[in-house]
Amino acid sequence: MAIKNLLALVVLLNVLGVSVAQKGLDLNYYKHRCPDVEAIVLRVTVQYVSRQPSLAAALLRLHFHDCFVRGCDGSVLLRSRDNDAEINALPSLSLRGFEVVDAAKSAVEKKCPGVVSCADILALVARDAVSVINGPSWPVPLGRRDGRISRRSEVNLPSPFAGIAALKQGFFAKGLNTTDLVVLSGGHTIGISNCGLINKRIYNFTGKGDFDPSMNPSYVRKLKKRCKPNDFKTPVEMDPGSVKKFNSHYFDNVAQKKGLFTSDSTLLDDPETKSYIDRQVATAGSSFPKDFSDSMVKLGFVQILTGEKGEIRKRCAFVKPKTKETLTFL
Repeated sequence: MAIKNLLALVVLLNVLGVSVAQKGLDLNYYKHRCPDVEAIVLRVTVQYVSRQPSLAAALLRLHFHDCFVRGCDGSVLLRSRDNDAEINALPSLSLRGFEVVDAAKSAVEKKCPGVVSCADILALVARDAVSVINGPSWPVPLGRRDGRISRRSEVNLPSPFAGIAALKQGFFAKGLNTTDLVVLSGGHTIGISNCGLINKRIYNFTGKGDFDPSMNPSYVRKLKKRCKPNDFKTPVEMDPGSVKKFNSHYFDNVAQKKGLFTSDSTLLDDPETKSYIDRQVATAGSSFPKDFSDSMVKLGFVQILTGEKGEIRKRCAFVKPKTKETLTFL
């Protein structure tokens, strides 16, 4: 990386109020021990996402789930004998893209065995996956260590059924602010969900056969054509008309009361989040790419393990064998 670009990235981090040195991460963390790590991860990610672009949304979501439960420590990648790991929790059952992280880890291990954490690889894969579909990119300071604990009971992610107060509280608990909430919600510009998560919202919102009054009636009619009353499996685009493009179209839909989830619609209930949405609509999303990049950098620092904490896994699904471990893994 050119010195000019490196300096620009460091300035960006400082503007965000994030001290790389204090947090234990560094843009050049693997410079001497695995200098090609970013190139290796990018190559693998391009191979997968260029063939299956929908993986971009899946990998971005995988990174988000990881960081929101126990921090960005790769714990979402772990498997357990008793199905009690994070990936066994209900909100995690639809996660996918693990094969991309595993392939990237395997490629890195061949070049630099025992050096690069799965947590760092997941952070890089998420960034690169979004870039492959022409979305924004962002600097990824490295040096995270892998956690050894993954518990289904600890999965407490922002719910698609949550109102604005609960969403803000959840983000604040992770050191993220209201702006990060609305900006990262913009990640719904790519990806799909399913009829099961909106069925009640469009057919029986209050138990009287009605739909959520915060939704645009024309949008509800379209959703009903897609999702029949007892349909819980059919896929539904989170950002109709723009699901394959990473852009600000999501905010246009929310502003028109066409947010798929309650958590989307409720962004209009807070002055700060509504103001951001209105600004993106008025300016065709002029600041969204940079804002998203900034918030993703902040997300990547949530409750990280550094130094002697955690470990460097050889395979992302399994911790290193140790006696008297809290959770027994395969």
